[in-house]
Amino acid sequence: MSAMAAAGKAKDAPIAIGPITDADIEAVVQLWLDCDLTRPWNDPRADIAQARRSGSAEILVARAADGRVLATAMVGDDGHRGWLYYVAVAPALQRSGLGRRIVAAAEDWMRSRGIAKSQLIVRATNTKVRGFYERLGYAEQPRVLMARWLDGRPMTP
Repeated sequence: MSAMAAAGKAKDAPIAIGPITDADIEAVVQLWLDCDLTRPWNDPRADIAQARRSGSAEILVARAADGRVLATAMVGDDGHRGWLYYVAVAPALQRSGLGRRIVAAAEDWMRSRGIAKSQLIVRATNTKVRGFYERLGYAEQPRVLMARWLDGRPMTP
């Protein structure tokens, strides 16, 4: 099936969005790999386990009627703001509206917890994703992001 046909089917087919289940984990990891969201220092399975243990995070999964994982958003609450991570849509379904739906579900999760502001971090070179978020109303805020590896590794750009 072509990407356009798959995207059309995704728009018309019922899609359920809900919390990740044990059965979703491998498909979610594969989606994140397919969308180039992982880095060597971020073990996706460890990130999933940590989010699931936390009382302040959720991994939302958009599933087709047959159970296939189509999109994800990890959403968290730091006690002051909401954060989006691992927003991913199956490559064949990008530009189908599914990204907008999974972000809206994550924002609803934040609202349900009384969170008034949603934030995310995008690599400066990822112009495609920056454009997506700008179309959703997100805007760059002038901030300096500082970080430190707690295991002593040097920071690199």
